[in-house]
Amino acid sequence: MPELSVVIVGGLHADARRAAVDRLLADVPDSVVLHHDLASAAAGTVVRTIRDAAGVISAGEAPLVNDCACCALREDLVPELRSIRDAGTTRMAIVELWESVEPKAMAEVVTAGGLTLTGVITAVDPALVLPYLGNGDDLAERGLAAAATDQRTVADTFARQLEYAPVLAVADSPEADDEDRELLAQLHPTARQVPITHTVPTAALADDLTVPAPRRRSLSSLAQAALAGFDVESAAAAQHPACALLPAEADAHGVSTLVWHRDRPFHPERLYDALEDITCAAARSRGRFWLADKPDVLLHWDAAGGALCVESAGPWLASLPDAAWDMVPPVRRAAAALDWHPEHGDCCQHLVFTSPGLDRDGLCHLLESCLLTDAEYAAGRAAWKRLPPAFDTLLEV
Repeated sequence: MPELSVVIVGGLHADARRAAVDRLLADVPDSVVLHHDLASAAAGTVVRTIRDAAGVISAGEAPLVNDCACCALREDLVPELRSIRDAGTTRMAIVELWESVEPKAMAEVVTAGGLTLTGVITAVDPALVLPYLGNGDDLAERGLAAAATDQRTVADTFARQLEYAPVLAVADSPEADDEDRELLAQLHPTARQVPITHTVPTAALADDLTVPAPRRRSLSSLAQAALAGFDVESAAAAQHPACALLPAEADAHGVSTLVWHRDRPFHPERLYDALEDITCAAARSRGRFWLADKPDVLLHWDAAGGALCVESAGPWLASLPDAAWDMVPPVRRAAAALDWHPEHGDCCQHLVFTSPGLDRDGLCHLLESCLLTDAEYAAGRAAWKRLPPAFDTLLEV
């Protein structure tokens, strides 16, 4: 029996997620689905079910941990997967995440547990991308909070689910149009989009000995993607603000992506005063930015649904002593080299805005107005640090 393959399938689009899970279950022999339902967390328990193509195999409850349903999921997931592996009768375990659970945390839990994670998939209905990305409701208001302290919104949760997964299982949605599909493509241009219903041609499978011969004629593209392999460290690096694989410039079917890159810091007060207009200018924006009063701090910009999260991501590499560079991951050093400036190193503005109907010129003008003027820039870092610290509240300094 080969090593158990673990595949994570998540996403707030429940119908698309279930369709993707059912397709994998039907397509890969000797597979099971493990699902933790967090809807009953308010009553103090998390319901766990394991099923195969024929129906439910077992069901049980996992108690809450620290009054947090996601913590209970973390504690229960690996032991259950190990039990499935040790039984020796299952080829693939599909972990179907509950609606608001984000795949990054679960991928890291599975990998740390010594299991073989071969795929992370987010299921998407293209017609629902913009409505979910524009939904600023708190998860708690929708009954989707994973803990009493969960302050995430529908929009930012959906954005992270979408952008972390290297594979998107795309539902066949009659309501979706070219704009919807283009928005999905621009939000995550490096993702492999796999239609849930698509089947790999027989010729493409003829020499694939990992697929049992009786199944080679019906194996789906989704199953191939689920078994392709997954590197949790590379996935984390691709999301880190210092070296994220951000979208590139694009403009098609009414959807635009603006990449705004500048080598001058923001004036903290002017940027703070413009935050609402900048945040609401695009359905999704993210990246890294540079504040004049905090010139050594790399700041993370993450906005969706009209809400903005700003946080410190540590120092710019240019602010570190040479001896500390050996402790920095190579991918971070490579990303810094691409943006390296002879005067101030990797310190820069690198923000990306994606939206239908994006006012590119207006947004560029607004962002430019928030930069230091020539006179302010010439005053130097000592003067920059004396500027009013407008972002201290947001950064909880």
